[in-house]
Amino acid sequence: MSSGKKSLSGLALALAAIASACASTGQNAADKELSQAVEAALKPASPEERAAANRADPLTRANFWGKEYQKDAENIEVALEFIDALRAIGSQERAMDVVTRTLVVHPGQPDLMMVNGRILMSENKFDAARMSFEQVTRAAPGRADGWAALGTAYDQMEMHRQAQASYQRALAIEPARVTTLTNYGLSLLLSGDLDGAEAQLRAAAEQPGAGSKVTENLALVIGLQGRFDEMQEISMRNAPDKVAEQNAALLRGLVQPTRSYDALIGTTDTSASAAPGTKRQLRGTLNP
Repeated sequence: MSSGKKSLSGLALALAAIASACASTGQNAADKELSQAVEAALKPASPEERAAANRADPLTRANFWGKEYQKDAENIEVALEFIDALRAIGSQERAMDVVTRTLVVHPGQPDLMMVNGRILMSENKFDAARMSFEQVTRAAPGRADGWAALGTAYDQMEMHRQAQASYQRALAIEPARVTTLTNYGLSLLLSGDLDGAEAQLRAAAEQPGAGSKVTENLALVIGLQGRFDEMQEISMRNAPDKVAEQNAALLRGLVQPTRSYDALIGTTDTSASAAPGTKRQLRGTLNP
């Protein structure tokens, strides 16, 4: 072979080698870029990004935590945030679905069981909620909110004695918890113990930031005992004078002439519980 042909043959081989190397390098670069993109997509959001999402509107927050949940569905903190965000936009069914899936990975986890119970309560599945809250108290007996939530489930089932025992357990752990004191007071009212109800509601009203609902309930219990002037005085802390006067006059008309709790509920049995209408009204104020 002539020297010219040898030179052309060598050049062709060199060009082929260069082309092959370039193709290989290009493929490696593409693979690396894809790998980096996948890694970035699966990377959890930073604490700053999570904090910003929790300050956003409810729908934005739900979308954010939905994406985080897709990245790591087994992460308990992410799952709880997603569940809370779903409940905030009224998506209870989807929230329960996430709870159920997460419980497969974290069976009996107290935070999940608390959320599970609260969702069941919102669906009026009180006995199922009770069982869920009981699991919380067994797994974490030092949680006041678990015992308090169990109390509300019992009250909704009209098992007031068991409810009150649960509230007592909660208050032994956290004595100044306003919602527990309030619900305990209402439970005592529903079972006809006006003195006990007043004591618990007064304790609740004395706590910082107790809110108007607490004082309204306290005023009601005092009014049911015929102390209308005191009821009106307490009511005026949160309601206009005219409204407080009207409420006192209305209750006075209901309980006269005997001005007794029995007159209000229409029975002479001093051990009777509150009237069905009263129970329905108060039951709506019970929150886990």
